[in-house]
Amino acid sequence: MMNVLKRNNVTILGEGEKVLLFAHGFGCDQNAWKYIQNFFTENYKLVLLDFVGAGKSDLSSYDPEKYASLDGYVTDIMEICDALKLSNAIFIGHSVSCMIGALASIKRPDIFEKLVFIGPSPCYISIGDYIGGFDKETIDALFEVMEEDYISWARSIAPSIMDSKNGNERTRELSDSFCSIDPIIAKQFARVTFLSDNRKDLPLIPVESLTIQCSDDMIAPLAVGEYIHANTPDNTLVVLEAYGHCPHMSHPTETAKAIMRFCSKPVQVV
Repeated sequence: MMNVLKRNNVTILGEGEKVLLFAHGFGCDQNAWKYIQNFFTENYKLVLLDFVGAGKSDLSSYDPEKYASLDGYVTDIMEICDALKLSNAIFIGHSVSCMIGALASIKRPDIFEKLVFIGPSPCYISIGDYIGGFDKETIDALFEVMEEDYISWARSIAPSIMDSKNGNERTRELSDSFCSIDPIIAKQFARVTFLSDNRKDLPLIPVESLTIQCSDDMIAPLAVGEYIHANTPDNTLVVLEAYGHCPHMSHPTETAKAIMRFCSKPVQVV
């Protein structure tokens, strides 16, 4: 158990009995939740983690073969839940972590009672009638720039992901987070993230879920949130006034209120 918790630098906070498990997105670590975690510590127990390669995770545990798909991260989530003996917890994920949590719930319906998706996307590339936000050529060009100079790419992309209207401090914080990750791991995780296609998995999600969508998000545009809502059983879509891809950092109060309303709803027993 200790090896699993050390591997992912698992942190436990809060006073409540109901568990909220927070999973960060690409380029971030558990510190991304610091602006909203205090909204929950009085009434919930919080479990925060760093995916392998991020934050203070155990870098020696990184296996390129294991993490060549989202399945490696899904396995880690399930192992953390088993190590902590979690069941009927509430999963709160940002960006790519949303689909990681969804896949974990499909494989193990017992571990999560509800899922919260912040800025989710089941597929980042537009295919046919599906609007994913990027075309294949743009994604390929992104990978080329990352290969040439990851740090420069991170510095240049952060203002667009955060949305520069949210201020220099938050943009700088996101940029620094991107740059703190081992470039080799970051580049592989980026390929896994942007080339994943989990649209077929949405109808299989066995528990109630919430999609939190920003009003303007270059990574996950409104059409993506609407697609998830239309193709996921028992999904609620909330569109925030917030803009950018990281509302838990830029608009913590509005984001936390949306999560709290959803978490406090009683579970429907079928």
